Amino acid sequence: MSGSNQFDLLRKRRFAPFFATQALGAFNDNAFRQAMIVLIGFHLGLSVEKAGTYAMIAPAIFILPFFLFSASAGQIAEKFEKTRLIRYIKLFEIGAMLLAVYAFHAHQVWLLFVVLFLMGLHSTAFGPIKYAILPQALEPQELIGGNGLVEMGTSIAVLLGMMAGGALMALGDFGTTAASVLVVAIAVAGYLTSRAIPPAPATAPDLKFNYNAAGETVRAMRYIGANRTIFNSVLGISWFWFFGTVFTSQLPAYTQVFLGGGESVLNLTLALFSIGVGVGSLLCERLSGHKVEIGLVPFGSIGMTLFALDLYFARPSPSDVHGLGLGAFMLAPGHWRIVLDLVLIGVFAGLFIVPLFALVQSRSERSELSRVIAGNNILNALFMVLAAGLGLGLTALGFTIPQIFLTVALLNAAVAIYIYALVPEFLMRFLSWVLVNTLYRIKVEGLDRVPDAGPALLVCNHVSYMDALIVGGIVRRPVRFVMYYKIFNVPLLNFIFRTAKAIPIAGAKEDAALLERAFDEIDRALAEGELVCVFPEGGITRDGEIAPFRGGVDKILARRPVPVVPIALRGLWGSVFSRRDSALGRARLPRRFWSRIAVAFGAPLPAADADAATLEQRVRELRGTWA
Repeated sequence: MSGSNQFDLLRKRRFAPFFATQALGAFNDNAFRQAMIVLIGFHLGLSVEKAGTYAMIAPAIFILPFFLFSASAGQIAEKFEKTRLIRYIKLFEIGAMLLAVYAFHAHQVWLLFVVLFLMGLHSTAFGPIKYAILPQALEPQELIGGNGLVEMGTSIAVLLGMMAGGALMALGDFGTTAASVLVVAIAVAGYLTSRAIPPAPATAPDLKFNYNAAGETVRAMRYIGANRTIFNSVLGISWFWFFGTVFTSQLPAYTQVFLGGGESVLNLTLALFSIGVGVGSLLCERLSGHKVEIGLVPFGSIGMTLFALDLYFARPSPSDVHGLGLGAFMLAPGHWRIVLDLVLIGVFAGLFIVPLFALVQSRSERSELSRVIAGNNILNALFMVLAAGLGLGLTALGFTIPQIFLTVALLNAAVAIYIYALVPEFLMRFLSWVLVNTLYRIKVEGLDRVPDAGPALLVCNHVSYMDALIVGGIVRRPVRFVMYYKIFNVPLLNFIFRTAKAIPIAGAKEDAALLERAFDEIDRALAEGELVCVFPEGGITRDGEIAPFRGGVDKILARRPVPVVPIALRGLWGSVFSRRDSALGRARLPRRFWSRIAVAFGAPLPAADADAATLEQRVRELRGTWA
């Protein structure tokens, strides 16, 4: 779709310093937490029971600020310039880590929990800024790639932070000092990188701050619930954290009991999952063609379910051996299947989460996005608590860890079906994405000419039965297509067209009532600010040439004057689902699969300058000589 690469963003000041700052923050959160766990578990001489109690309390202490302060953090992120807020948050992190140094050396458990709460507060304050700043810094076509990089960076930083914090604290007498130097140095580095982040103006500077945290939390939930697609996207994001929390919390015991591995094998399993998420996050840009492609979300959920199921079948019984090192595990029978399952669960989780974040960012009002993200963070925290409760509950009922994996895999399938039933747009875009990307290689020109908001009429030449799916899969906003009723009723495609709220139309001699209903529905859609696409030739070309545009487009614009965007499809003639073969009688030639095609968008025309003849000429110019 574009020659650009998401990694180019890492060379741009509008993204790279922010990327480094958020990655360093994620690293430090987990380095401190893991160092704290190792200190409490192995260096303070506590009983196993007491150390275990502290280990269970720690996640609750870290999550608590998300419930208490997320709504207020969302307001602050809307009201004030974001870059300055980030710097204040990073200074707060330095202070918290200096306090952690004292707590490490004084062996004060209660103070370590205070620092843990402060780091939770740090993440609570940074969260709404983290995702709300991206739409301000990035172009729309960069949003999916930028989110992919952020998720990749966060996933890898979390893994490296856990490994570094735990490894340094385990160095004996020198470990406390080493871990202390690490967390302070990373906090300082995060502040220094934040100094290079360009300004990000306040999106709601006149916002009146609501000091009632409970009331503002309710308001944040209302912002999410105002748009069904956003609400279900937030539910999907929260489910990702539920799914990930169950899996990662079970991995230590799973590694020991069912894989027979030691600490090095545990590090490997965590690394495989984290690397998988990073790879999946990066793949989103390439698979989506630089746009917010929510069709990847069902693809991700299907993969998460299948490979979580396979993980259950790969090792359902406890291992006969224990204490395997990394080398011995890699030589053990069946290990490659488990390695592949863990990596691919992560890959499909990345494909699942990145488009959801990008969709929330692109569909939310800019002046409300930070508060939407704040509400999202509250739900995320709630789902993580529920995940921990589920794990404890299933364990108490006698479930083995593989059976817990199986349960979550089946729940994942059920949740996916529920969400896609509520918002069929996800499944529709998935089917469209699979069909289009299986059959074509698409180049897009001038997509930014389609308005980001408000009504517009799209007019396009008609070459194949797939034209609506191609155009609808490229345009970032939902499009209402007007199509011949017989194409609308094609099996399988009919589900997609109905889900996309396509408008069937017939000729006056075929069904005059249907024709009139179609014009009424077109006018209603434009009045509500939607995009409507028509194919003014009145049918699919039989010879590869553009037929004269009919007068229906004039009737639409006479009733509702809106901007008109001409679109030209190139290279589809002779591809699968075009009519080239039928023009040759019995001398049928093979249709082209995975054809190279192009979709060109012209400059919008005001309704006063747009009539059928003018629009036909514009589409011909856009198409050129390439059918």
